[in-house]
Amino acid sequence: MPNTLLLKAEIREDVGSKSAAKVRKQGRVPAVVYGHKKKPVAVSLDAHNLVEGLHHGGRVVDVQIGKKKETMIFKDLQYDYLGKDIIHVDLMRVDATEMIKVAVPIELKGTAKGTHEGGIIEEHTNRLEIECKVTDIPEAIVVSVKEIGVGDTLHAGDIKLGEGVKLVSSPSTLLLTCSLVAAAKSTEELEEEASAAPEIIGETKETEEESSKQEA
Repeated sequence: MPNTLLLKAEIREDVGSKSAAKVRKQGRVPAVVYGHKKKPVAVSLDAHNLVEGLHHGGRVVDVQIGKKKETMIFKDLQYDYLGKDIIHVDLMRVDATEMIKVAVPIELKGTAKGTHEGGIIEEHTNRLEIECKVTDIPEAIVVSVKEIGVGDTLHAGDIKLGEGVKLVSSPSTLLLTCSLVAAAKSTEELEEEASAAPEIIGETKETEEESSKQEA
């Protein structure tokens, strides 16, 4: 089971953009708690504790509101336009033993052999949706690319997931491809293309003159 972070939350009486901005100036992050058919609750979290906890990894968190503590997961994190500071958090109530669907980031490991053949790896998606117990949620899905050569592709269905983890994303979802890097055209090739352009224009003009004579 991943390390469980404890966060203390304070209920927000006021909601809205102005209220949220005021909360952020106080060094806190606006958040919403929902799930388990309970009414959503607007709260705020200490920004420093939140960031420190996220840096230590783990999706499961214990949130204490007043004297009550509940197990939750980070369902969504919203960042500012620079992608630096967290400006809002969605927390979902969960039971430690329940099955849950969640999107997990993909982490590529190793150097693809195709890169030694003039190829380049292009990642088409950076996360997969899986289903597993709350206590089994991985921080990332590690994918080895060492055996990926030029022309190879990798799909979601090719990934081996841990025991008790089920793929929810379509098995045909394209994860990455390895393709040859397009060769840059030489100066001579560019000059040849440029010199060919007037000939094409001339041929077009000559054709137009012949058509005019025939019409006359």
